[in-house]
Amino acid sequence: MIDWQAKAQEQQEEYLNDLTTMMRIASVRDDSNATEEFPLGPEPATALKVFLEMAQQDGFKVKNIDNIVGYVQWGEGDETLAILAHVDVMPAGNGWDTDPFEPVIKNGNIYGRGASDDKGPGMAAYYAMKTLKDMNVVPNKKVRFIVGTDEESNWTGMKRYFEVEPAPTLGFSPDASFPLINGEKGNFSMKVDFNGSNEGRVKLISFDSGLRTNMVPREAEAVIEGAELTQLTQSLDEYLAQTPVTGKITQVKNQYTISFVGKAAHGMEPKNGDNAGTYLANFLKHQDITGEAGDFLKFIALYLHLDSRMEKFDLAFTDDLMGDLTMNVGLMNFKATNGGQIDLNFRYPQGITPNEIQAGISKITDKINAFVYQLEGMEPHFVPADDPLVVSLMDAYQEVTGDYDSQPEVVGGGTYGRMMDRGVAFGALFPTTLDTMHQANEFQPVNDLIKAMAIYMAAINKLITD
Repeated sequence: MIDWQAKAQEQQEEYLNDLTTMMRIASVRDDSNATEEFPLGPEPATALKVFLEMAQQDGFKVKNIDNIVGYVQWGEGDETLAILAHVDVMPAGNGWDTDPFEPVIKNGNIYGRGASDDKGPGMAAYYAMKTLKDMNVVPNKKVRFIVGTDEESNWTGMKRYFEVEPAPTLGFSPDASFPLINGEKGNFSMKVDFNGSNEGRVKLISFDSGLRTNMVPREAEAVIEGAELTQLTQSLDEYLAQTPVTGKITQVKNQYTISFVGKAAHGMEPKNGDNAGTYLANFLKHQDITGEAGDFLKFIALYLHLDSRMEKFDLAFTDDLMGDLTMNVGLMNFKATNGGQIDLNFRYPQGITPNEIQAGISKITDKINAFVYQLEGMEPHFVPADDPLVVSLMDAYQEVTGDYDSQPEVVGGGTYGRMMDRGVAFGALFPTTLDTMHQANEFQPVNDLIKAMAIYMAAINKLITD
């Protein structure tokens, strides 16, 4: 029997060098700098180019499709095994102890944006494929390592791949956790629009919170005028003493800026974060802010704050297989000149639909002259545990780790695995490792990444030789 962990250990130095190169690229989708050549901005395209050049130097056939998606190919055959990863990352945000785009290794962990999501795991899976090729393994099917550049937003690149290339037979995405994710909840976003009238003694000039819909906002800031500073300061001190967030007030002429700092987290489980935006709205609801500005704040405070399970809308729903319906309040913005908008991200199990969720929210928004509409989404996805793909991947995980207790799971996160009928998410976060995806100080233990590489070697080998 091959010692896959020893094989992976041999790759550690070269792997970390290449991973560091990739993590130094600030590959955040940037529509403000999009061009015909770089539809998603220059940095994601740069990350794709660098990765494909690495693979070409390693002896693989590569293809770049429109600077938004690409693939690395190994072997031939009627069937195709796909490994789907992404080189884009979430915005760094604030709160880092180190430069998010200058990776460092401390106490056995590699820190930096993409360490866990998804450059570290993706590179581990690539190195597994590379090592098998170098071992002269001959695959019985075509293997394609497909690389997207906007998984953290609209999946534009991967959707293009499936438009212009044949669909793979089966595959996995190294973009979640071990032992294996064989089910993913449905995923869609919804916007709630408000007009901008201010009719109270205190005026809401602006409100800003959030970076992406699928991320719990760490920071929030509101500008108000017409308040009395002493009373405002006392109220804030009393409020903050009872909450997990921090905050401050700054004054410029007759306006006050109130800033909150909470805790970021992945939007699939909002309870893991402290939403600075909803805490700020909850504080401001006690100010004399009326009109549609007041409706904006009160809708957040009374219906969204601390209610990721939608109980206040009478929409709480749980499926025995897929778990709870969850809601993340990802973006909250208001300008007195043009109104407000709230972006909600939902992870929903089978048994409930986006239309039912929208109808439940509309019962509230219709009363306050707010407008609700859905954005594009994805339906729930599930691959049975007895599918040969799941069986082979679980066998590989168990062979390397000796963990026979952990079982396949259904999660709220969405991965590229769901783009295939027989597609799953497979690693690289281990059950006992802290999940820091979408957070400041994102990290992954180096030993975990090397172990993941060993698991991917065993798994790919099973899938292309059995």
